[in-house]
Amino acid sequence: MLNIPSTRSHSSATTTLVQRLSSLPRETRDTLWLLLVVGWVISPLTPHVPVWTMPFAYALLLWRAWLAWTQRPLPNRWIKGGLLLIALVLTIVSHKTIVGRDAGVTLIIMLLVLKTLELRARRDAMVIFFLGFFTLLANFFFSQSLLVAMVMLLGLLGLLTALINSNMPVGKPPLAQSMRTAAWMSLLGAPIMLVLFMLFPRMAPLWGMPGEDPRGRSGLSDEMKIGSMASLVLDESVAMRIKFDTPGGRPPDQRHLYFRGPVLSYFNGQEWFAGSTYEARANNGGGASPTQLTVRGESIKYEVTMEANRRSWLLLLDAADTPPVLPAEMRARMTPSLQWIANRPIVNVLRYTAESHIDFSSGPTERTKELKPFVQLPHGFNPRTLELAQQMRADPTLQGKGNMAYVNAALQRLRTGGYTYTLEPGLTGTHSADEFWFDSKMGFCEHIASAFVVLMRGLDIPARMVSGYQGGEVNGYDGYWTVRQADAHAWTEVWIESRGWMRVDPTGAVMPSRVGEYRRLQTPRGIFGDAMDTVISPTMLTQMRAAWEAVNNRWNQWVLNYTQERQLNLLRSLGFETPSWQDLARLLGLIAGLSALIGVAWSLWEKNHQDPWQRMLQIARQRLVKLGIDLPVHLPPRSMARRIRTERADASLEPVAQWLLRVDQARYAEKPEAALSQLQRDLRGLSWPGSSTATSTPARPTRA
Repeated sequence: MLNIPSTRSHSSATTTLVQRLSSLPRETRDTLWLLLVVGWVISPLTPHVPVWTMPFAYALLLWRAWLAWTQRPLPNRWIKGGLLLIALVLTIVSHKTIVGRDAGVTLIIMLLVLKTLELRARRDAMVIFFLGFFTLLANFFFSQSLLVAMVMLLGLLGLLTALINSNMPVGKPPLAQSMRTAAWMSLLGAPIMLVLFMLFPRMAPLWGMPGEDPRGRSGLSDEMKIGSMASLVLDESVAMRIKFDTPGGRPPDQRHLYFRGPVLSYFNGQEWFAGSTYEARANNGGGASPTQLTVRGESIKYEVTMEANRRSWLLLLDAADTPPVLPAEMRARMTPSLQWIANRPIVNVLRYTAESHIDFSSGPTERTKELKPFVQLPHGFNPRTLELAQQMRADPTLQGKGNMAYVNAALQRLRTGGYTYTLEPGLTGTHSADEFWFDSKMGFCEHIASAFVVLMRGLDIPARMVSGYQGGEVNGYDGYWTVRQADAHAWTEVWIESRGWMRVDPTGAVMPSRVGEYRRLQTPRGIFGDAMDTVISPTMLTQMRAAWEAVNNRWNQWVLNYTQERQLNLLRSLGFETPSWQDLARLLGLIAGLSALIGVAWSLWEKNHQDPWQRMLQIARQRLVKLGIDLPVHLPPRSMARRIRTERADASLEPVAQWLLRVDQARYAEKPEAALSQLQRDLRGLSWPGSSTATSTPARPTRA
């Protein structure tokens, strides 16, 4: 028979642990608390530092906690110097430098953790507090999301608690008392923070951070290896949120929701590359060809909130003939392939408005030399696909009917040839198009689109790959249309006589529901996913995610996207006709002046409604001044008693010194209010030499 531990034994163990923690010496308790806060502050940086950093850091923190728990001596300077050298060498090996954002963050983490190994005096704690606050801010180098902000708020309260606790040098004040003070200080500072956030002038960054990774964080790229896009289905992170300015905020039909990204024109047999310079070179160096964009029908207006991707791409609904409205410091231009590019990478959440037409045509209507790059193929690749193209060219039923006839024939082959849309098409060899058309007949969107473009070029029909996002889903809580990295898609554009470039999505021929009904392929859930479904229903998880994303979207809209333009709009709503940064400065100065007056009034009120402990000590100081002992206001009671004994060796003021020691003991006890009234009565009964009201009755001792 199994001996299953009872609930009572677990409760007893928990009680024992709590008692053990409460009985720890104050130095040990405070050290463990500070180590816990440090571990919390550095934790969000885990994805952004080399893989060795966090195991090294947490191992040192655990070692320091063990030293504090067992009250063993701290390591000597040779050990600390060796650990610092190891951290420095590992940082240089990982980053190839110690300069820049990434290397700097790695170093600041290691310096913060190593500093805990020499935590002996209060000044060491102050250095740790300083490094802790700096590390706290370093988290925002990488993300300003609501989740990171919430984690950092807890870290801030933890550091403030430790800082306040370090300024209570006597007794063993409970951490809960310091926590309450830290929370109250944060609440008092919140209005000042809000005013500075709203009114401090917004300016473009005056510097950059060397060493920042120039590669994009977006799922898209201007280089695409066949098979790479299938991995994006695993990424459910949000790429952008869209609010359509249509009746009811409804988006266009799913089959029209193509958000244009990089256009890939050059193919080396294995990878596709964005072809802007390639196209310009084919245009005899005469610069990029004109877009020749023609739009028809009513426009669709919408607002995009795009997540940072460190690229300069602006993702717009196909196709926009006017620039999107960006913040004042940014500009946008259109490439010959209809892609909109900003004048600098998107390193923060960006909000912009745009206007698009889903009915459009672009490019030349007659075949010209600028189309030459779009029929070129690398030599020696995909011979069977090129042979298929020759067979189609020789088909009398297709001859003389124009490019569109060949496009329809290729799409019909995809519909009826047993081709499959899948996330796991297997490894792609040298001849990727041949393998798709004749062997595996399986592929994700980029396999299908690439093979289609190769076939079209084999037919001497200009064609190109387009990457971007297709589809999305509405968030039922805030009504925003959400596009995720998993919605990344690749389609093609084919040049048609008398029409120009025309979008052709061959994936829709293989799996029509992917485009028309927006049915994404789902990755296998695995054992853990199936187990979670038995605990929490998938519907509830979806609703929880939608609710969180709606809240996070509000954070993006009102905090991260609070731009200079919105600042000036705030001033307009306050009555400024033509607001400027000078108006912001004047308004900020006015509020600062009013705040100073309120602070003065508060100080005067506080002086008249002083803390009873401070008022009691103030009375004692005034009595001592009359006896020729002038004590500084900042001295705590224990230090006051020491000064009295030093300056009056005759012990005439020993009762006063004893009373001050009892005040010191009671002030930092767990329940100081219990002894306050008795200490006040004892003060009135103290014997003061030379005083007519003095009494020789000694003060009655009280229990702290």
